[in-house]
Amino acid sequence: MKKHVLLPIGAIVAAGLAATALTAPAQAGKVISTDKLASAAGVGDVVKFWLDGNGYKLKSADPYGLEHKQVPKHVSKGAPAADGKPGIVPAIGDEKKTAAKSKNVNLPKTVGRVFFSLGSGLYSCSASSVQSAYHNLVATAGHCVYNIETNHDVVDNWIFIPGYYDGKAPWGVYVGKQAFTHYDFDVYEDADRDYSFVTVYNGIGYDLEKKFVDLGPLGNNVGGQGLAYNQKVGAPVFVFGYPSAPHGDGDYVWTGQTVKWCYGKPYFPVKEPSVKVEEQVGLKCSMTGGSSGGPWILKYSSARRLGYINGVTSLGGDTDGNDRSDMISSPYFDGETYGVYKAAYSLWSGSLVRKDGTIGITEAKSE
Repeated sequence: MKKHVLLPIGAIVAAGLAATALTAPAQAGKVISTDKLASAAGVGDVVKFWLDGNGYKLKSADPYGLEHKQVPKHVSKGAPAADGKPGIVPAIGDEKKTAAKSKNVNLPKTVGRVFFSLGSGLYSCSASSVQSAYHNLVATAGHCVYNIETNHDVVDNWIFIPGYYDGKAPWGVYVGKQAFTHYDFDVYEDADRDYSFVTVYNGIGYDLEKKFVDLGPLGNNVGGQGLAYNQKVGAPVFVFGYPSAPHGDGDYVWTGQTVKWCYGKPYFPVKEPSVKVEEQVGLKCSMTGGSSGGPWILKYSSARRLGYINGVTSLGGDTDGNDRSDMISSPYFDGETYGVYKAAYSLWSGSLVRKDGTIGITEAKSE
């Protein structure tokens, strides 16, 4: 196992965004749903499920989700219904801001691929590390965690691999512990709330003797993006993800083995009644299936590889009938999104690697 060097993460420009303390806006009715993913006793089985056989399952996973099945339409111009004042949570390492500018587009280390199983099927999505108290939180789409086929339970064998490329896990494998999403998505499959925040255990890797190694918290290794909500739609964003499905004409432009990006100004609203979408945000982008869950990053600094997650890819597809994907969309992040995020923000996960290189239940820390 290669030695992992932790690099310092600098600050970014945050002009135009007001910082906020972690106090969720007042909400009416039930907002948050939460479910366990992997127990402490089951983490070893999850890691072996994906890494045994030199990780061949990682390359064979199919794109999964809502995106590029129902194509939302841009029906009118308008502004989103923000439910409070704009707010942001600083990225890991950006708690004290300094200015930074860059013309290069350096890919964020926080972005990676999600893998999970449903029955005998192997599937993948995209995701990113995000700021949290214990540096152990992942932001992705709700349908990349919750079983949308049965509307009954979470998926199986859920892992996140930041910096994934060509079957490799340069920063280790992070097994999901607990998932948080909006009640309306969990119960009613309302894709206007198609986002999820997942706590993960410490990273796990192999050493040269094929023993498990504890790599520490996710955010300590790759950093974590900030979070923005109740923002005005139209400010440019970078969107990152791992598209892997072919276009409608059968052309395999993407492989899913490396991270890709789009850039542009989002527009509002886009609608798709079949999945209860009334107010998602759209963006011109040619990513295909597998990109769902990828972060939409506002105020992204290439120099620092940091910004504020202001959405996650949910839907997409071909809007002009030429069998080529040309748009993606995201839920609008409002105060209720922040409330779901805050519920996961302060939960500890910890390590499950023993000193002898095996995985098992270690001394627990109170959450």
